[in-house]
Amino acid sequence: MSVEEVMKIIPHRYPFLMIDRVEEIIPGQTGKGFKNISMNEPQFLGHFPGLPIMPGVLQVEAAAQLSCLTMLSMPEYSEGYLGMFTGIESVKFRQKVVPGDRMDIEVSVAKFRFPFGKFNFKVTVAGEVASEGLIGFVMAKKDDLTE
Repeated sequence: MSVEEVMKIIPHRYPFLMIDRVEEIIPGQTGKGFKNISMNEPQFLGHFPGLPIMPGVLQVEAAAQLSCLTMLSMPEYSEGYLGMFTGIESVKFRQKVVPGDRMDIEVSVAKFRFPFGKFNFKVTVAGEVASEGLIGFVMAKKDDLTE
């Protein structure tokens, strides 16, 4: 799935779109994708000057976006739904991610009972774990969000 296809499914756009490509999705179960980290990204203006490090919260956001894509790939949620955070648990940051790195992201459903669920995630760089944890989410009806 190209970045153009990703943008047809989730509403995120630059500078907050954190998925460059989806390599594999089993709808409602697992997803694999990546983000190439570039020095041109706006977060590096302030995080940190002279020592650019990808913020951990943006690593988690990338995993959350891939999790949304995994759920929204299911026919019953492909129209009219949006995945939203409900919690972040047991997250560990194991190594820094810097410009020039490719963040490989893997997500898998840990639990799902409509409309709530949890995804395990792991972000790796060159085969080494950069971050991992558990993301809570809700499948929210878009119409309910605008009221």
